[in-house]
Amino acid sequence: MTATTITGLRVSDALAMPDDDDGAVVAHARRDERYPVHVTHDREQLGARLRELLQGCGSVAIVSDARVDALYGAALRGMLAELDVEVLGHVVPAGEPSKSLDRAVELWNWLAESRLGRRDVLLAHGGGVIADLGGWVASGYMRGIPYVNLPTTLLAMVDGALGGKVAVNHRVAKNLLGAFQQPAGVIADLRHLRSLDRRQLAAGVAECVKKAVIASPPYFEFIDGHAEALVGGDMAALERLVRAAAAIKTALIERDPYELDLRRPLNFGHTVGHPLETVTAYAALLHGEAVAFGMVVEARIAAARGWLAPELLERLISLLRRCGLPTAAADLPAAVGADALIGALEKVRLIRAGSLRWVLPLALGETAIADDVREDELRAALAACGVGELAREDAVSYSD
Repeated sequence: MTATTITGLRVSDALAMPDDDDGAVVAHARRDERYPVHVTHDREQLGARLRELLQGCGSVAIVSDARVDALYGAALRGMLAELDVEVLGHVVPAGEPSKSLDRAVELWNWLAESRLGRRDVLLAHGGGVIADLGGWVASGYMRGIPYVNLPTTLLAMVDGALGGKVAVNHRVAKNLLGAFQQPAGVIADLRHLRSLDRRQLAAGVAECVKKAVIASPPYFEFIDGHAEALVGGDMAALERLVRAAAAIKTALIERDPYELDLRRPLNFGHTVGHPLETVTAYAALLHGEAVAFGMVVEARIAAARGWLAPELLERLISLLRRCGLPTAAADLPAAVGADALIGALEKVRLIRAGSLRWVLPLALGETAIADDVREDELRAALAACGVGELAREDAVSYSD
């Protein structure tokens, strides 16, 4: 037989056949994913980090919203052009309504008609809506393409751009349609924060307060001592806030990145916060504002049980108020009734196989995960926040 030269990758296997009575065949799949979170201050730093994350990439598809694109889009496209990559771009309307299945399908159709390949990168340039939307689109396109988060809001820098939970909303529940897809990297360019108003900064601080309550007493002390500087846009204070948030959140999610165990302290404030966003049609409240109100309701339940010291409850409420965040019904931009909120919670309960897990704070850095919170406890906590029943003409509608 004449010898031949074999080119390419040669693969040899000699797998045994199983015995007929071996029982079930067990499949194994393991993923060990890690990604860098960079904090940058200037154009040179941003360019260097993008160069690292886009190495070997031929094309970049930028997903952004109209507001961010008007402020920063041209500069980003120019920087990417200097890195010798093909730049594609798609802009969606700003705001929570863009975090929808219709927008995701729109983006998939756009990508399908482009030349973006499986090894190319989607760059999500915007706030939490864009991180969630862009990440979910990346997770589904070609069974998953790499994506990089370039968050532009404080809320996204400290929370939404981290962790790999990507989703869009449904009228029944927030984040109902989603996946777990870790980003290839995150770059928090602090220059984006200069365009944010006090309300947007406060919404980001709310998610940091959550992390501080559940996991880091020193972080709580830092926020408490620098609240005015943070919501006032002090860059030195904000840099410390962002770096610490990244370190704390990634340490917490590393324990269970795919939420196999639903008993997660990171959900503090969200058991009430997400339904609150649902009943206000994802429009009236910023996510951080809903979380702030949710933290107060859930902390009041803990205090009523005797689990949380009244002094710590008042300290939490005081800190949130100093940041301009809602802690009572009178602070909400839309009227909400207890029945509507509890109705939305029941939808979440159905989605979670009949169980709601409440994160109730016990002390700074210590929480209890409870599944036995009764409706009367919730109504009492809501009433303490000024949420009662509304006249029909005042109620925010909630449809099945």
